[in-house]
Amino acid sequence: MSLDTIPVGTDVPAFPEASERVRALLAEMTLEEKAAQIVGYWLDQGGEVVAPMADEMSTAKDGRTLADITKDGLGQYTRVYGTRPVEPAERAAWLWNEQRRLKRETRLGIPALVHEECLTGLAAWKAATFPTPLAWGASFDPELVAEMGALIGESMRDLGIHQGLAPVLDVIRDPRWGRVDECIAEDPYLVGTVGTAYVQGLQSTGVHATLKHFLGYSNSRAGRNHAPVHAGPREVADVFLPPFEMAIRDGGVKSVMNSYAEIDGVPVASNPDLLTTLLRDQLGFDGVVVADYFAIAFLEVMHAVAADRGEAAAQALTAGIDIELPSGDAYLAPLVERVRAGELDEAYLDRAVIRALTQKEELGLLEPDVFEDEAPTEIDLDSPRHRAVALRLAEESLVLLSNEGALPLAADARQVAVIGPNADRAAALQGCYSFANHVLAHHPGYEIGFEIPTVREALAAALPEAEVVFAEGCQVEGDDRSGFDAAVSAAADSEVAVVVVGDQAGLFGRGTVGEGNDVESLDLPGVQRELVDAVVATGTPVVLVVLTGRPYAIAWAVDGEQPKPAAVLQAFFPGEEGGPAIANVLTGKTAPSGRLPISLPRSSGSSPYSYLHPILGGPSDVTSTDSTPLRPFGFGLSYATFAYDDLQVTATAATDGAFEAAVTVTNTGEVAATDVVQLYARDVVGSVTRPVAQLLGYVRVALEPGQSRRVTFDVPTQRLSLTDRTLTRVVEPGEVEVWAASHAEASAKLTGPEETTGGVISNEKARGVRVIPGEATAREVVTLTGDVHVVTPEDARIVGVRID
Repeated sequence: MSLDTIPVGTDVPAFPEASERVRALLAEMTLEEKAAQIVGYWLDQGGEVVAPMADEMSTAKDGRTLADITKDGLGQYTRVYGTRPVEPAERAAWLWNEQRRLKRETRLGIPALVHEECLTGLAAWKAATFPTPLAWGASFDPELVAEMGALIGESMRDLGIHQGLAPVLDVIRDPRWGRVDECIAEDPYLVGTVGTAYVQGLQSTGVHATLKHFLGYSNSRAGRNHAPVHAGPREVADVFLPPFEMAIRDGGVKSVMNSYAEIDGVPVASNPDLLTTLLRDQLGFDGVVVADYFAIAFLEVMHAVAADRGEAAAQALTAGIDIELPSGDAYLAPLVERVRAGELDEAYLDRAVIRALTQKEELGLLEPDVFEDEAPTEIDLDSPRHRAVALRLAEESLVLLSNEGALPLAADARQVAVIGPNADRAAALQGCYSFANHVLAHHPGYEIGFEIPTVREALAAALPEAEVVFAEGCQVEGDDRSGFDAAVSAAADSEVAVVVVGDQAGLFGRGTVGEGNDVESLDLPGVQRELVDAVVATGTPVVLVVLTGRPYAIAWAVDGEQPKPAAVLQAFFPGEEGGPAIANVLTGKTAPSGRLPISLPRSSGSSPYSYLHPILGGPSDVTSTDSTPLRPFGFGLSYATFAYDDLQVTATAATDGAFEAAVTVTNTGEVAATDVVQLYARDVVGSVTRPVAQLLGYVRVALEPGQSRRVTFDVPTQRLSLTDRTLTRVVEPGEVEVWAASHAEASAKLTGPEETTGGVISNEKARGVRVIPGEATAREVVTLTGDVHVVTPEDARIVGVRID
């Protein structure tokens, strides 16, 4: 129904999709009560600044009591557990009493919905901290991510929390962007499958997930947070939209959050083409759209498209933002004044209230007995189940970038040096949205509240017969080299040195990566490279562990001239069990199986880069710069080797059908290990330019030494869809090259003479770099037949996989 056809004062039956109970509530409400249901209120604001402008826009200083603030009711409570360290059981008792008060003392008796951050686990004191989303992508394991999501949802539900502000489905485009650590991957399909799995896991417990950030946020100019986005409609449709579409259609997600960005000069928060026409009319989303914190006020103060809060409220509400978070800066008095003055149709307000009340109804908040039970008096937010999943996911996410015989570590080592700024710091294992780095950084007097062994502690436990000698060497940031001598001495006296470098996650200038911590260079922060060089110069074999929230330009360590580290392991903030996971991989207890979810840049100047580039986006003889990544998307070594044989692909398929691709994978090594089999394709000729490689599907395959498994992918042709010149999503007839490979670079299509080494197509003239060993099978061609097929909502998106 178009609101343009709804006159002012339209009767409640104009919303037939709502239940009778919801429509009856709406009919009873005053304007103030309606507005109250579509805003949040942030408790504990006094000095608890964990978001930009939170202090400037705080309502905690106006002298009103909580009863005054909620006299007309309340839509949501913002971060009841996640703003400061509070004992979970004590806070739960407060929350149950507060919800009963709302039921008893407000005219309509409607409880508040409670939302919290849950990107790396529930962001609350003493709650388990899981690996950061970039590690989810590195695992290539949606099923395990869904299991994690269910555990997080159970903790939230037990504490009376109804909505989680995760996952982030922004497709990575520039590693300089600080929020890379919150994202899953640079490939839309990997983002979509893993993100949808998280949604399904979280929502299986009765907690609503929230997709962030709709739409295009990660394509900001120069990788800067809140910067303008300049993306054409085709890039928006083919790169940024698919993960959201998957989570909506396949995951049934209940909430979406807008992006702060402006695309081609139009802020997303005031864009009805995105928030209503695309999101609801085309994708079929029927949940609530919540504002990113202060996004509505930003229409006035950051974008300057609104003259005041009332105008900002009108723009956002008519565009399709239903709930203002984290407060009612625009949707309370300013919005009510515009409606009362006849400057905004009340039907827009009613639409948002209907959606808010429907969500509360789905969550059971309109039931008469809600919160009449007793609050939990004991709750374990970091149970053995949490820790077991955290360990598995951390292990699966570790990516071995190089290994010249240094790993696994010798079991009989007598002395091991553990060196570096991230070697003995629990904070170094956790992402930006972990409670420790997001909140506890403001409360240094509090312990973290759960066990989180550092890399040094975990290695000492894993090597009980060895003496583990520690030296910090330097800090993550700064130019203090006073610790170099101790680090060099420790390494010189040891049989091997494990050097742990990388990031400190934080927010808005506090740290080296995270929200608001964007960078101009992809060199390791501070003097960490100098520390590594100094330790390598001792002649002691060095295992470099890079513990970060983004990929760095470390060609000097991976492919540089000797002397260099003998092995390099990439870890993306692996969470509370990250230390033991790293120790297990270094000692050989677990074979590494992680794969890069984002290309590892060769240099800072080669960014932004995506493996999904057209021919013109790759290296060639017409430019002196080399965009080839140091390690490509999907890359990861193991302690075993794998071979692919007998690729068979359906010769023809209808443009509205599907085709099969099957390959045999064999563990040709001497240890049990898991391979991530990846299926890629290239549209040979398209009506618009197409990427030289595109991930179609993937699967993890566990293999004993010498064991073979047959992997069959059932690929719907919609995986090859594109947005054509009329901006219609279609599948075009024609030839498509299909191959199985261990990483994306094995698929590179380059001009000039070609040779194949280790299964990887190489072009020394164009690239001037060494060939990366790989196992790409021969390419097969699928011919798509029939007419151009216009993709419909009913078309399949997920690739089916079976392993024989």
